[in-house]
Amino acid sequence: MNIVVIGGGAAGLMAAGTAAENGARVTLLETNEKVGRKLFITGKGRCNVCNNCDTQEVLRNVPVNPRFLYSALGCFPPAAVMEFFEAHGVPLKTERGNRVFPVSDKSADIIDALFTWVKHTGVIIIHETAASLELADGRVTGVRTGGRVFPADRVIVATGGVSYPQTGSTGDGYRFAKQAGHTVVPANGSLVPLVTPGGCEALMGLSLRNVQVTVYEDNKKIWSDFGEMLFTHFGLSGPLILSASAHMRHFGSKGYHIEIDLKPALDEKTLDKRLLSDFDKHKNSDFINALGELLPRKLIPEVIRLSGIDPRAKVNSITKAQRADLLHTLKHFLVVVSGKRPVAEAIVTTGGVSVKEISPKTMQSKKCAGLYFAGEVLDVDAYTGGFNLQIAWSTGRLAGLSAAQQEDT
Repeated sequence: MNIVVIGGGAAGLMAAGTAAENGARVTLLETNEKVGRKLFITGKGRCNVCNNCDTQEVLRNVPVNPRFLYSALGCFPPAAVMEFFEAHGVPLKTERGNRVFPVSDKSADIIDALFTWVKHTGVIIIHETAASLELADGRVTGVRTGGRVFPADRVIVATGGVSYPQTGSTGDGYRFAKQAGHTVVPANGSLVPLVTPGGCEALMGLSLRNVQVTVYEDNKKIWSDFGEMLFTHFGLSGPLILSASAHMRHFGSKGYHIEIDLKPALDEKTLDKRLLSDFDKHKNSDFINALGELLPRKLIPEVIRLSGIDPRAKVNSITKAQRADLLHTLKHFLVVVSGKRPVAEAIVTTGGVSVKEISPKTMQSKKCAGLYFAGEVLDVDAYTGGFNLQIAWSTGRLAGLSAAQQEDT
């Protein structure tokens, strides 16, 4: 069985090694000089390998086409991913949010383990760029590069999406899919920073911890979570914001805004008591000087602006109604969102090869015999926390296994 895998990222490496372990002769085509370029930068260089949870929890963190992943996750769940890497010499640890990292905090260890494994299984790695598929009589017969054709009984496309194009994810897989007759859902950024009208220059660089962010689509609440976020010159970023972006899919036809609960640990009654206490301490001060114990210095002018209270008003002159306005601002700090940053800045891509045209039990194309897809090239994406790499490992494993063992259809 001759198999060509296109793409040397997480899904491609897993597919290639798995197919070779199951008796196939495997050639891996990778554009870059080294495999795993995108893996190297994941998790801020630490590589969030997966999430230490069960498959149901993974599916709850996949907003796009989760049902498609049942078989793949059954084939290679998080526990199996962790066992795989530890068996290949990478000790792992579980951190906050059940995120799994190498004990070394080095993504290079994950890449090295995969590289050593695929070489040991006999995978031949060739650093050339796939140009097109070779097709005949409704099936794939090989892959053409600039200079030659690599014959194949099976081809696995694992080229990634269009996020981080400098790592080689330039959307070639979509072109191959279309060549084979597949529908490609338009690709956009997911897990990407958000843009606000006029940016947030007054708050640029301010990081907020332990806040609650709620997303509204046309004034309807669609998502909420706790965590960390960051104000930037263009708008918003940070872990909470990246996750929020995965729910904001209809810019142009829908309006979006975010409300930040700056004090989620305090209900309104408790927070009001806190305000009264602070006001009592500063009753003869200007209002702008009375919030220093409650808020970061950079945030105070913006909170006051949104509350509508004169910053130079004496604290002892602030009315109960004005205090209620301030309380509302603290619990519902409003930020209008006008769009997302470019897809090149996204961690993952939403969109891709339509999963309706892929067998979820094998990852094989329903349009073209012998053609398989794995990883981010598919129209499946998840939130932060190791879930997107889990999709890559699971679909790559299933594609490799199926391609090596499946009878011709």
